[in-house]
Amino acid sequence: MLIKRDVIIVYKQTILGPIWFVMQPILTAIIFTFVFGNVAGLPSDGLPRFAFYLCGLVLWNFFSDSFIKTSDTFFTNQNVFGKVYFPRLIIPLGISASSFIKFSVQFVLLIGVCVFHYIKGEAHASIYIVYLPFVLLISAMLSTGLGLIFTSLTTKYRDLKFLLQFGVQLIMWLSPVIYPLSIVSDSPLRLLLLKLNPITHLLEMIKLGFLGNGFFTPLWFLYSAIFSIIIFFIGITVFSKTEKNFIDRI
Repeated sequence: MLIKRDVIIVYKQTILGPIWFVMQPILTAIIFTFVFGNVAGLPSDGLPRFAFYLCGLVLWNFFSDSFIKTSDTFFTNQNVFGKVYFPRLIIPLGISASSFIKFSVQFVLLIGVCVFHYIKGEAHASIYIVYLPFVLLISAMLSTGLGLIFTSLTTKYRDLKFLLQFGVQLIMWLSPVIYPLSIVSDSPLRLLLLKLNPITHLLEMIKLGFLGNGFFTPLWFLYSAIFSIIIFFIGITVFSKTEKNFIDRI
């Protein structure tokens, strides 16, 4: 029921309906290709620009959609929480599941674009494509964990709710969505700061797997996994403590 609410009902009265799942990354990738590729001239490591941007956007949309919606769990579901008791962790987990459905639709689009460039010889898949399930799992744990922390904090500090959208956009610019990690290779400090961002290695891994070019070391990928697991369990702990008396605060 929660997945149906998040996926179907949201687009029920729109003209295009779930087609927006596909239109959103396509339009965004086209804009990025024109603005950052053609006008700004940012490199794409020799990869087709549209595929390069689309590859990053598909994973980023999965992360940001789950993060933003989870961070509003208490406020958007306060009527349900106040009337009946059930394991409240089900709702943020349902949000991650609905975000995965959206990702699956966009992923089919990505596969089609990649196959097109494979045929043209402009890109190629690599063995690292097998890491995709781990990339998705780590991304889901990180976004859900951060969302649980933020939704717990906003019950007391509501100002954080207004800063969230800005914060998510800032994280995107600090992640290699519109540029490759190699663009800062001449600056050790900037490179280190980007590597400390756990999303960086997930984005680079999916580009390496599907387009054949990206940064990967087992140590940094393990760092992203451990970081995400820690954040996930911190989020569950904070969420469990907050749910006991959040109705009184709201």
